[in-house]
Amino acid sequence: MKYSFIVPVFNRPNEVDELLESLTTQTLTDFEVLVVEDGSKETCAGVCQKYAERLNLRYFEKENSGPGQSRNYGAERAEGEYLIILDSDVVLPAGYLQAVDDELTSQPADAFGGPDRAHESFTDTQKAISYSMTSFFTTGGIRGGKKKLDKFYPRSFNMGIRAEVYKKLGGFSKMRFGEDIDFSIRIFKNGCQCRLFPEAWVWHKRRTDFRKFFRQVFNSGIARINLYKKYPESLKLVHLLPAVFTMGVGILLLLFTVGFIGTLSYPSAKYLCLAALAPLVLFSAIIFTDAAIQYKSIGIGLRSIAASFIQLLGYGTGFLKAWWKRCVLGKDEFQAFEKTFYK
Repeated sequence: MKYSFIVPVFNRPNEVDELLESLTTQTLTDFEVLVVEDGSKETCAGVCQKYAERLNLRYFEKENSGPGQSRNYGAERAEGEYLIILDSDVVLPAGYLQAVDDELTSQPADAFGGPDRAHESFTDTQKAISYSMTSFFTTGGIRGGKKKLDKFYPRSFNMGIRAEVYKKLGGFSKMRFGEDIDFSIRIFKNGCQCRLFPEAWVWHKRRTDFRKFFRQVFNSGIARINLYKKYPESLKLVHLLPAVFTMGVGILLLLFTVGFIGTLSYPSAKYLCLAALAPLVLFSAIIFTDAAIQYKSIGIGLRSIAASFIQLLGYGTGFLKAWWKRCVLGKDEFQAFEKTFYK
């Protein structure tokens, strides 16, 4: 067997149903599916049973240990030559696996990954969050499928790797956040070839509301410093930009406050208020225009402003908090929202 899909899941039976349905439509059918239930209270056992005759599907239940260790659990039991790791909240287009196979046929790779998109059925908030995670104006477009990269680090929502390489590297670490980047770094450090497969994209739902999204990106900012402490060379200039953006917003808001108070005695202080607001208004206008044109929706354009600020400020504050605790105070690895991450 050539491919094994590994899907860790935690309390998301409806999403698993959509993912499995999309797997039944694949034009290339040489694959198996391993669903690993990670200590869920709301299991997807019934959903998997529904697809038992339509897919080469195996379902496992285990105690909660996080997504990385659940992927390792599935990998130990997989039979495919290549392991494809998917998050439970993705849906695959019919040609996904064929696109993977075409890339591997044209040029072998030890590991690979693909970009993500927003499906037309997603809510406006989900589309706005997807925009903020893939736009050139927020992440440089890297996660949206940018081709010209010095190195491509696949993420666990859409990651493939040769089974023998996975076992050689020991799979995912016990990091709760950033474990996929940690794994990608180890792939490169061991001299393996890793490529972006632009046509092997998925529809990725990500978080369903802004509160959950903030918690996700806040922990991602923390994870970047945790990764830096393990691999100092992994920190790049681009990783600092959300923290710079966050400090810049803080300074602008402070200037606005000073200017506003100043107007009580000096009317000309209003110009300081306008100067402080101008960069934020300009950034918002760029985001609104780009998102509204992309999705043909004013509503999504407005939501994309909120999503973009949450993405940058959430990541930036998490990054700064972790930098202070780990690099200044010398604390151990940590993450936030451990007990309430999915609420």
